[in-house]
Amino acid sequence: MSLSSRELRHRFVAFFEAHGHRHAASAPLVPKDDPSLLFTNAGMVPFKTVFTGEEPRKWPTAASVQKCMRAGGKHNDLENVGHTGRHHTFFEMLGNFSFGDYFKEEAIRLAWEFLTREIGLPRERLWVSVYQDDDEAFGIWRDQEHVPEHRILRLGEKDNFWRMGDTGPCGPCTEIHIDQGADVGCGRPTCQVGCDDDTCDRFLEVWNLVFMQYERSANGTLTPLPRPSIDTGMGLERLTAVVNGVTNNYDTDLFQPIIHAAATQADVAYGDSREGDTALRVLADHARAITFLLADGVLPANDGRGYVLRRIIRRAARYGRTIGMRGHFLAGLTGEVVALMGDVYPELVRARDTIFRITQGEEERFAHTLDQGLDKLTALLDQVAASGGKALPGKDLFNLYDTYGFPVDLAADIARERGLAVDLPGFEAAMAEQKVRARASWKGAEGEVSMVYAGIAQRVGAVPFLGYQQVAADTTVAAIVAAGKPVQAATEGTPVEVVLAQTPFYAESGGQVGDTGELIVEQGGELACTVAVTDTRRPVSGLVVHHGTVTRGTLAVGAAINARVNAVRRKDVARNHTATHLLHAVLRDVLGDHVKQAGSLVQDDRLRFDFTHFLPMSMRDLERVEEAVNENIRGDYPVATQVQGLEAAIAGGATALFGEKYEDDVRVVRIADVSAELCGGTHVGAVGEIGLLRIVSEGSVGAGVRRIEAVTGRHALASLRAREGYLAQAAQALKTAPETLADKIAQLMGQLKERDRQIDRLQRKLTEGGAADEAVTEVNGVTVLTRRDDGLDVNALRALSDRVRDKLGSGAALLATVNDGQVSLLCVVSKDLTGRVKAGDLMREAAAMVGGKGGGRPDMAQGGGDDAGALDGALSAFPKLVAARTGG
Repeated sequence: MSLSSRELRHRFVAFFEAHGHRHAASAPLVPKDDPSLLFTNAGMVPFKTVFTGEEPRKWPTAASVQKCMRAGGKHNDLENVGHTGRHHTFFEMLGNFSFGDYFKEEAIRLAWEFLTREIGLPRERLWVSVYQDDDEAFGIWRDQEHVPEHRILRLGEKDNFWRMGDTGPCGPCTEIHIDQGADVGCGRPTCQVGCDDDTCDRFLEVWNLVFMQYERSANGTLTPLPRPSIDTGMGLERLTAVVNGVTNNYDTDLFQPIIHAAATQADVAYGDSREGDTALRVLADHARAITFLLADGVLPANDGRGYVLRRIIRRAARYGRTIGMRGHFLAGLTGEVVALMGDVYPELVRARDTIFRITQGEEERFAHTLDQGLDKLTALLDQVAASGGKALPGKDLFNLYDTYGFPVDLAADIARERGLAVDLPGFEAAMAEQKVRARASWKGAEGEVSMVYAGIAQRVGAVPFLGYQQVAADTTVAAIVAAGKPVQAATEGTPVEVVLAQTPFYAESGGQVGDTGELIVEQGGELACTVAVTDTRRPVSGLVVHHGTVTRGTLAVGAAINARVNAVRRKDVARNHTATHLLHAVLRDVLGDHVKQAGSLVQDDRLRFDFTHFLPMSMRDLERVEEAVNENIRGDYPVATQVQGLEAAIAGGATALFGEKYEDDVRVVRIADVSAELCGGTHVGAVGEIGLLRIVSEGSVGAGVRRIEAVTGRHALASLRAREGYLAQAAQALKTAPETLADKIAQLMGQLKERDRQIDRLQRKLTEGGAADEAVTEVNGVTVLTRRDDGLDVNALRALSDRVRDKLGSGAALLATVNDGQVSLLCVVSKDLTGRVKAGDLMREAAAMVGGKGGGRPDMAQGGGDDAGALDGALSAFPKLVAARTGG
């Protein structure tokens, strides 16, 4: 039986629905609330919390066709893709699941029935393996499904025992294999299921059925689960190949249309060469991965999931170049993927334009890196090979990375293709040496001050922060730094950096600016010393430094002081910080889960929020975001904080910022059901205190990163008043009221457009009025016209050519104009003459006479040059050019 991949998907889902299973739609490639995984890499991932008991089951049984990725992390097939017929980054996994409902007998029966009856795989070619101690499964295969004992193999824990982790649910599994024949095997007479030869494809695993029946404890004890479950997985790509009698997944309808499109672009044929076929397989696989990752909101980046995507794009781009492809070929291939799979996965269609643009941008950026570094790498590898070496030295690899930005993993990939390794330890050593050199060259006051702060921190220890509860506190001066050196005292007018034993001042961190305020020393009930604090920072871990100037008296180490934060400014900062949390949550609701915070600045008078998103926001989306944030503000939800363990906080739904380093215990800022983030900043007690948020701008700050700037509270009110003032000024200037300003502008724009049209009509009239040098002659029966009208633009010249063409009927014409010393030429040839003379040929010669270039279609061509003095000669020579091509 021969079946398409589309038919296999349909039959699988329909079969299990007919047997009482709920069809579960594919989850995204980015796992929800599971920081342990980069990508969804198996069909059971969306049901993980159901299997562990953390989430109640919605249905007793389910079946799915799940999008999966294995590139990065523990499960990583990237380096093998293209070199074999069965490795992929993106793939689809067919699976059926029982959450405490049926168990081994039913799971085996359903799998056997689907393979042998529903899609017609021959029973005599199917083999099974079971866990060595699983007598129950062995008996079911033998007695229930009548599989001969010699085709049922008992294998060890490595092959046939599954576990979710070191502890937790686990159990034996049984696998169904198909014998593809000795011609694709290893050739050994002892070859059987579980063959340890990586090149052997004779006994190919088709389906894995996991019997989740135990709970493994930390000491390794297996305790039977009260409700055993079933988790199965079967790759659609592999099944499609098996059903259609091919041993290479890339020879199926899941890949062949993409391979054909790539081969056509490259002007090569699939099957002509090993290197070319490898490149085409890489392109087909990676185009699928790129398309699906971008559709699910993953954006190219230098870390995490985004780095995996960027690496896949760059690997595909390099392989395309090996078969002569240039330009935006990858972006074009994503369109092939959408056309092939968009009806099954409609999210591809919705994101088609975004996928194309992002892929195109990445190709352009990487082309520059490749062009610079690839030649250098090739020369280095040639040197290694010529000298009989086995690996590219780490120092050379580092220089390539440091000078050209050439990716280390890509260099390793290229070296491996030539049978060479790369010296990664040497690379790391060279990187470390550079850091040492950088530290050694760090001289001057900044370095000395850092050493001063490190010494103070060692002596004083971590400075307790009291600012969550209060904005003023009694404390003592622990240290003073003036002019970069520790001092015991500082007099009036001296810039100082003050360390206190404890402080209510917030030090700049997490995007929030440091507090300002005042340090006050009283003696005998009278004011003795004051310090105006203009900033608060944390130069080394745990140390809070108050930057300011002594404005009265003398400040001494050990003095008792009252530290007072500028409470009004602190409140403004808190409004903006809480607003960023609301903004983050609302952006994810409006734009999608791909939105992630990429940076922020929280000041007293404004906030700035950077986030991952690949398109400019529409005016409508900005309005929706602003309105939703303000609706939450009007809800006056309480802002609660809680200190808890990092893992517990993330498991509870708190958002952690990628790249941030967190302690074992973290502070969670939660706004009702709207937002929960790990954050050490200061916030309002309830969101109603923000008052109002107004977005003032939105724009791009880099590839895939957008920026919103906004104001809140009294600054939002001031912004609105300023805007009203601008409108009033504009209305006054245009002698209208603010409410009719838009109509007035539209009226003026209409008047301007009409005047533009009048100017255009006047200019066209000039071209018709005869104030030009025009000559008409006939050569070899062809009417030839030349005309010069200086001062015309290109549009007017084209309009003139249409009239000349109508006037001539049959003939050839060269029209010319000069603007600011530049010559513009336009040549037309009537279509009845293009078999004898072509406008493009005439233009090339005419343009050369005025020091330029030109060309175009047989009936119309354009050109120009910068030698206006030669123009009359070119016009005079034009009839001769026509004559030379028409037989005269």
